[in-house]
Amino acid sequence: MASRCSGAVSSPRMSHDWLTQAQAAQSRLRAVIDATPLQRERHYSQLLGVEVWLKREDLHAVRSYKIRGAYNKMAKLKSQGQLGQAVVCASAGNHAQGVAQSCQLLGVSAHIFMPVTTPQQKVFQVRAVGGDAVEIHLVGDHFDQARDAAVAMAVSHQWPYIPPFDDEDIIAGQATIALEMIEQMAQAPDWVFVPIGGGGVAAGMASLIKSQWPQTRVIGVEPDGAASMAWAKKHGKPQALECIDPFVDGAAVQQVGQLTFDLCQKHLDGLISVPNGLVCQTLLSLYNRSGIVAEPAGALALSGVQQVKDIKSGDRVVALISGSNNDVSRMGEIRERAHLYSGQLHYFLVQFPQRAGALKQFVCDVLGPEDDITYFQYQKKHHRELGPVVVGIEQGVGDVSGLMARMQSASMPYRYLNESPDLYSLLV
Repeated sequence: MASRCSGAVSSPRMSHDWLTQAQAAQSRLRAVIDATPLQRERHYSQLLGVEVWLKREDLHAVRSYKIRGAYNKMAKLKSQGQLGQAVVCASAGNHAQGVAQSCQLLGVSAHIFMPVTTPQQKVFQVRAVGGDAVEIHLVGDHFDQARDAAVAMAVSHQWPYIPPFDDEDIIAGQATIALEMIEQMAQAPDWVFVPIGGGGVAAGMASLIKSQWPQTRVIGVEPDGAASMAWAKKHGKPQALECIDPFVDGAAVQQVGQLTFDLCQKHLDGLISVPNGLVCQTLLSLYNRSGIVAEPAGALALSGVQQVKDIKSGDRVVALISGSNNDVSRMGEIRERAHLYSGQLHYFLVQFPQRAGALKQFVCDVLGPEDDITYFQYQKKHHRELGPVVVGIEQGVGDVSGLMARMQSASMPYRYLNESPDLYSLLV
């Protein structure tokens, strides 16, 4: 959502010369950030039979690309004498850090609105980056509710609202990523994959890439649970999703912007969504094989590479690693989601016979040699022949059909919870 410096929200002006705007943004940013590296990713290159390159936007001091748009917007306002003493923003976390660092660099304060569900690591980082210059307000369950509260404050106090994506200067700042890529690559890539939340980085990069590398295919990647750009495309205009899954918090936006929608419609060659389990699998693979600590939104683009069947052997593919603001306390959940997605982790509601030796029978006769119990919840029910047990089993070889057959042979009725997500979420 764009705004005048007074804080009032307006529709942004559409510009057609994104190269000039991105070059101007790059000039402003040179004094405050370094160009991020473009690195070949060995594991995925071998796995997919293509040349996979990662644009490492996770290596900024604020651990995401969001500093580019935030600083460009605020520095431009200051040069025009319109920045004032305080600004307001809303963010799921990364944009907040970009604004907080920009406040330190430009000598202003900020009121930063974030959803209550924002991972604590991101809240802590905003406080660490902004120090006394920022005041954090935790409002709502998702970004759009926090944004509404932020815009209300901006309008009330006549302070500039620094939007996270639907603004020409923000988009131009994010487009500097593509400028760096053009300088770093000897020849145009065949594919570029970019994550989409509100659409700012996808709009900026796609607009610039298509002006310089028209044959390169640019693909936007969204999480399954918050595919707001696909929803807008279906309706022909930005429209709010009824509900969103906040797991990929850096891309959990209920409604994309009008400007970002228009630019993505014009310049993106494709739009795909990926399941949370694949995002988690990619995140763990990046960490275990390449030492890259990505957040869920940071692994979106590379997850999308694995979903596109049209990529040919030998193609040159670039994926944006957009951020690394991940909370270590989430790693248990991330690992579990990854293993559920890969078919290595299974949950069952099993009816155990209420007699001594039933558990021993289950371990000896039902479990395979590479099966491991990771979760077990049981309470004996008196005066009943069978008692319910919730059990989680991790498999080394992924032979769930054999496991099910052995439970049937042992006369232990079961329900497979992986296929019952509503019941699974209540019990596990």
